[in-house]
Amino acid sequence: MSTVLPGKPLTALARCTRPTRNVNTSISLRFTSTLQAHAQAQVKTAPSPTLPPLSALPARVLLRSLLVSTISSKRFLLIPALSLMSFLSKPNRIWLFDVDRNPLLHGILKKTFYNQFCAGENGAECRSTIREMKDMGFRGMILTYAAETVFDHSTQAQQGNCIAALKSEQGDVSVDAAVYQCPSIEAWREGTVETIYMTEAEDYLAVKLTGAGVSVTEAFAAGELPPQQMMDALHEVCTKAKDRRVRILVDAESQHFQKGIARVAVELMRTYNRDGYSTIYNTYQAYLKSTPATLANHLAVAKEDGFTLGLKLVRGAYMTTDERSLIHDTKEDTDNAYNMIAQGALRKNIGEFGDKGTREFPSVNLFLASHNKESVVAAHELHKHRVMSGLPTVPVRFAQLHGMSDEVSFSLLQMNDGDGTPEVYKCSTWGGMGECLAYLLRRAIENRDAVLRTDNEYRALKTEVFRRVKSVFSPSPSS
Repeated sequence: MSTVLPGKPLTALARCTRPTRNVNTSISLRFTSTLQAHAQAQVKTAPSPTLPPLSALPARVLLRSLLVSTISSKRFLLIPALSLMSFLSKPNRIWLFDVDRNPLLHGILKKTFYNQFCAGENGAECRSTIREMKDMGFRGMILTYAAETVFDHSTQAQQGNCIAALKSEQGDVSVDAAVYQCPSIEAWREGTVETIYMTEAEDYLAVKLTGAGVSVTEAFAAGELPPQQMMDALHEVCTKAKDRRVRILVDAESQHFQKGIARVAVELMRTYNRDGYSTIYNTYQAYLKSTPATLANHLAVAKEDGFTLGLKLVRGAYMTTDERSLIHDTKEDTDNAYNMIAQGALRKNIGEFGDKGTREFPSVNLFLASHNKESVVAAHELHKHRVMSGLPTVPVRFAQLHGMSDEVSFSLLQMNDGDGTPEVYKCSTWGGMGECLAYLLRRAIENRDAVLRTDNEYRALKTEVFRRVKSVFSPSPSS
């Protein structure tokens, strides 16, 4: 039987898929039925191709997006906002400046930045957000728990609420003392398992492994696997996710930890990614000069060990804390690197792997996370062309962050021809206000650095608001 690739038009499957060995029949049938159901639902909920992409946004979300985008696109507003959020994110603030204890401060942030970029503070709020996203036409949600650790290369210091929690419980202890039954690992396990049960079939769980605390981050910094307690927790998480048909994206994090994180991801893929189906994805950051070599190594391991490589591709989000020399010199270089990997995977030709190389291309599932409209549209069009032409390709899905690049997301949804593709997701973080502040600060910094994209989003949102206001006074069938 042929392998059914998520993202392929069902009408083209018979002539576009190749016979493969050891294909799990139930997985193939499951993909067919879920994609058919999604195609039917998406036709009803996706934004109309005759209206602007942002027409699908509910009015309250549109107005909140415009408010946040106005702040992000105006430096005289953004700089003070960044300073304030950085100040509030520091631990051990007095009551007045504690976002979890001061109800007024909590309420202001909750109604603005938090609700714009985060899914909720508890299960009920998260499930409501997931349902709202799917009602707007998205294939599903990528959900992640907020706890993480960031290593600042300039200060050589680690920052993160998980480390603070561990030190407050055990004092400034050594790594060895924290290895066995580490409370931070247990808290990470509980929070991650809780996140799994907030998701639904075909959703994704994104995991930040550094959120498990100092014993884990020390292992990652040395390029080693984490303590056995953490590995046991990871296997429990993977098993529960697979049972619920939820996939796992292992997030890229600070380069100080990334070598160890990649080792964990490959170990998990070796166990759980079989029969052409990727339960686990590793994240590859295109802005790093080393990424092509890292990817080539993982492609070789996947081919040798016979597992499916889950390839999630991003540009990168740690420029302010990672060592600058590791990152491409220009944005253009990063864009070129991203497109080369994405389109190479879709053509099944990367480096020495594929028809143009000397080694057979391994089984790969591709996930493109990008706010760059040109990149994702080009990738979707290439994938569709290869499917319709009967050329070899790989499964592909797309994602943008919750609260960002909605115009890109809805533009992709409008490209649906009734076949369920492209499959578009939104990625969101959940957790308490204090837990999410570091994430919110990073999103604000990302908006500051992406000036052109932020300005484009602001103009698109403003245009959509004016269009709706105008339609109130001069209604027409198209509005």
